[in-house]
Amino acid sequence: MAKKEAKTNAMRMLEIEGIPYTEHTYDTDDGAIDGISVAKKCNENPDQVYKTLVTEGNDRNYYVFVIPVAMKLDLKAAAKAAGVRSVEMIPQKELLKVTGYIHGGCSPVGMKKLFQTFYDETVILYDSIMVSGGRVGVQVEVNPEQLIELTKGTIAPLARE
Repeated sequence: MAKKEAKTNAMRMLEIEGIPYTEHTYDTDDGAIDGISVAKKCNENPDQVYKTLVTEGNDRNYYVFVIPVAMKLDLKAAAKAAGVRSVEMIPQKELLKVTGYIHGGCSPVGMKKLFQTFYDETVILYDSIMVSGGRVGVQVEVNPEQLIELTKGTIAPLARE
């Protein structure tokens, strides 16, 4: 019997706040950890699976954007939502230092610091969405309203095809 992995920081924070979640795990041995592959492995609608992207604004602050995995972040819309002139993705090698998470395991919950967080407007369409559970191979399914409240998030139009 395989040893169950310890809870992630994201899961601990959800539990501390009394936010119910469902843990979903998926196999990572094939190296396919992109959002569409994760949605398929978890037998979930890709429209309800969200990725967490971390950017840096021209004001040198970090901003977090949570968008559907099949979509791309519209940088102009993201900057407008954040109230800055521009944002750009942070280099992947800086992700761990800034957030405490690695690429493929970055959750909007439990980062080193609570950054200003924005959710694509599509989150309001669902009773539950999936986001990274804070480790590659783990997703958590949560109520988007509770997730937004926990992260003090804002809803905005952010994603494009």
